[in-house]
Amino acid sequence: MVFKKMLGAFGIGAPSVDTVLSNPNTRPGLLLAGQVNLTGGSHDVEIDHVVVGLVTRVEVDGTQGDRDVAFEFHRAPVASGLRLAQGQQLALPFQLPMPFQTPVTTIYGQELPGITVGLRTEVAVRGAVDKGDLDAVQVHPLPVQERVLEAFGQLGFRFKGADLERGQIAGAHQSLPFHQGIAYFAAPQYAHGVHEVELTFLTDEQGVDVLLRLDRRAGLNPFGHGSAGCYRAAHADTNRLDWAVEVDRWLREALERHAAQHPAPGYGQPIPGQPAYGGHQEQHERRGPGMGAVAAGVVGGEALGLAGGMIADEVFDSFGGDEDDDGGADDE
Repeated sequence: MVFKKMLGAFGIGAPSVDTVLSNPNTRPGLLLAGQVNLTGGSHDVEIDHVVVGLVTRVEVDGTQGDRDVAFEFHRAPVASGLRLAQGQQLALPFQLPMPFQTPVTTIYGQELPGITVGLRTEVAVRGAVDKGDLDAVQVHPLPVQERVLEAFGQLGFRFKGADLERGQIAGAHQSLPFHQGIAYFAAPQYAHGVHEVELTFLTDEQGVDVLLRLDRRAGLNPFGHGSAGCYRAAHADTNRLDWAVEVDRWLREALERHAAQHPAPGYGQPIPGQPAYGGHQEQHERRGPGMGAVAAGVVGGEALGLAGGMIADEVFDSFGGDEDDDGGADDE
């Protein structure tokens, strides 16, 4: 993926920049490699620095309701103290580590609606900064994240939507100032106790904390009064466990706790035996278009390891068309 732009902040005859990614497909925790190509303009310039950063769109609360804003959540220097002569060409390679809690944008080659990550190149010349355009990055799940998502599909959950919300979840090991939620309509075998389930991945080098938020009622604020539980999925267990059985156990355990406490705990209140996750309320619904299974991307020429065949079909059956709370299709 390439973007090419004259650095407009520096006037006529300014340098231009091309940023080329070796592969726009990546995963949390991997390196995103590429090269920044600078071409000198009509006169020599002193470049203070060249920086690349990861940008996404995050939902924030405002006085007039929620809104999405561009948010840079990670950056790394490429070069500094350069002199770019008239017409000169410079190639500046870089390797940007992807934070482990980078939001997932793509599952089985399908983009999660509303979730985007881009790479932005910032060039500073004599104190003037040009932030350039965004180059799209496809962030695929880590293998253990894939297994958990596959399990939700195998258990019959139907995808509702995904978003990023700014803020810290109380008690969680959260490394970024926002978190990703992936919401599902409950599978029939759980519908007696829960209407919707939202999961959040909080990943580190050893594994993933999977936060489950349960909402037992249909309503305008689907997770405003849900309960929360946290379960650990180790990277080392990716191929050792039956994840459908494991996720079913998590859900039934969380539902039992939820049903045992009267009145039902509010979202943000602790559940016996679990940390006090969920330190604020969400006041929005998540909806997204239906998705179907397709081939996965690659990183560095190697398969990302996304499962195909029947498992992929099961996952994306759960990503079927949009559905209203009463089971009807959206008009969108």
